[in-house]
Amino acid sequence: MQTILAAAKVTLSLAFLLYASWSDYKTREVSNRVWAFYAPIALFLSLIELLLSDPSKLPFFGLNFGVTAAFAIILFYTGAFGGADSKALMCIALALPFFPLEAPLLAGVPFFAPFLARAMSPISQNWFPFTILSNSVLVAATSAIYMLLRNSIWRIKTRKKTFEGTLAHESLGKKISVLITGSKYSVAKLKENWHVYPLEDVEEGEEALKRKLVVVPKDEGRDEIVERLSKAVDAGKIDAYVWATPGLPMLIFITIGFIVALLFGDIVWLLVSFVLG
Repeated sequence: MQTILAAAKVTLSLAFLLYASWSDYKTREVSNRVWAFYAPIALFLSLIELLLSDPSKLPFFGLNFGVTAAFAIILFYTGAFGGADSKALMCIALALPFFPLEAPLLAGVPFFAPFLARAMSPISQNWFPFTILSNSVLVAATSAIYMLLRNSIWRIKTRKKTFEGTLAHESLGKKISVLITGSKYSVAKLKENWHVYPLEDVEEGEEALKRKLVVVPKDEGRDEIVERLSKAVDAGKIDAYVWATPGLPMLIFITIGFIVALLFGDIVWLLVSFVLG
């Protein structure tokens, strides 16, 4: 029975996360109905599993959810997470607060066991949502490597300066941030794809047009920035290609982190263990 419940919770979580990721990618919105369905079903299955297998874990289940929810709310209010990301993490805490490693054996093999045994950390076993979170952050970081390589190739192919005009005077920190999160897009593409956010803006200076980098793109004012960039391009004041980012939703990385956690365990723990020998 425990095996069936564990499999049901994993399947449930994967289904809801995949749908939420798809919805977030296509529309940058996830209906609250997703979490309204996910949360009570997850809670019901977890309570049934704990009551049948180990009722003594119920207090720790409550603690696990409370800590995860508090952390998710902090991430939301600090701007590190969106509302859907925080709700997803809380729902995961309801469904899988602990790694489903203790499910009964099937044909002598654990129903859930990561391929890399060394990657099973104490956090993975007792605070599974935080393993998913750390994996997702690590996966998100790999996208920075991709962007850096893409920008390097662009620089070699076009032989153009990476930061032209007044952008060359921006701080090193801003330049690095833009290099690892965005790439060059045509302003026409920015108009066609509302989910691509400009990483630069323009303003009229006393002598000439001033370009500046936008490190943290936001929905508010996006269209106004695109319009200013478009007018500057039409007037021949700037190149037709500007810095922008596709802004992949964190939910996609959370979903990947969830799958990685099930298959391979705690990747951060594995890397730390490898470095420490």
